[in-house]
Amino acid sequence: MPKIESAHGAGGRVMQSLLKEVIIPSFGLRKIGSIGLDEMDDGATLQANGAGLIITADAHTVQPLFFPGGNIGTLAACGTINDLAVMGARPIAMTNTIVIEEGFEIETLHEILKSLNAVIEPLEVAMIAGDTKVMPRGTLDGLVMSTSGVGTVYLDSPVPDSGVKADDDIIVTGPIGDHGTALLAHREGLKFETDLVSDVAPLWEPIRDCLDVGGVHAMKDPTRGGTAVALNEFASKSRVEVELDEGRVPVRPAVRSLCDILGLEPLHISCEGRAVMATDPSVTSDILQVLSEHKTTRDACVIGKAHRGVGRVLLKTAIGGRKVLQVPYGEPVPRVC
Repeated sequence: MPKIESAHGAGGRVMQSLLKEVIIPSFGLRKIGSIGLDEMDDGATLQANGAGLIITADAHTVQPLFFPGGNIGTLAACGTINDLAVMGARPIAMTNTIVIEEGFEIETLHEILKSLNAVIEPLEVAMIAGDTKVMPRGTLDGLVMSTSGVGTVYLDSPVPDSGVKADDDIIVTGPIGDHGTALLAHREGLKFETDLVSDVAPLWEPIRDCLDVGGVHAMKDPTRGGTAVALNEFASKSRVEVELDEGRVPVRPAVRSLCDILGLEPLHISCEGRAVMATDPSVTSDILQVLSEHKTTRDACVIGKAHRGVGRVLLKTAIGGRKVLQVPYGEPVPRVC
């Protein structure tokens, strides 16, 4: 009888199969509004007293709990805010369920929660509910968190990841792969001349400014499975072909070096403070200008183009060839989000 593997939670082909074949079909009523379980977007729509809301949910099992650039609290806050933001929703509230192993230090728990609050309070996102459970010593690896987020639709309608149009420009808001490689290097004690630091950051404010410009047709935050998964979801759901220019994809030298050493592909490595966008070419320069005004997105650039096609991602290599960029089997760096 088949059993759950670690790859089932990693964002790649195995996880997608589990969702489509087991989890999603288990429920009869799967949406209230235009986006629900079947769409497999970053959240779902909900109407309440005439207001358009976006709801999202996420679990966080990062190991180690503290990493260069943040901790599980920072990650929980940014992951939830960014899932709402890429659907075109202004984050307004969160809930947080914490499951803690017996013996966990209360001071460390407090530090994690303060880090979470340091992200959400400046954005006026309220922590409105939660739950706390304790597991016996040895039955849990320290602590896990499960958050939900609520946001109001910022413009007239949500921004689905199925909205890419032929001729759209594909933008990434900064260098890819920082988060997954930073955790891997920290976990394994690997040292580089330039320290690797997670890109974990909230993206609502730069995304809001992009929405004000207009012409943003689709957005995705490339977490589990990395940029490759995000772009493949763009292509398959929007029924377009995304052509990616490998030479234009921003990758830090330290990230490239670690990936080369370990045989990893930066496009498959998780990010926690990046977004990919599909924009109308008439507004791309304005979008890039807006993004350049924010610290977390100042290195945004165009990395590809959408064309009429068959729902795939083509990678134009540095030597002039083309290959299909596949969804990875699983996450090459486990337990990073």
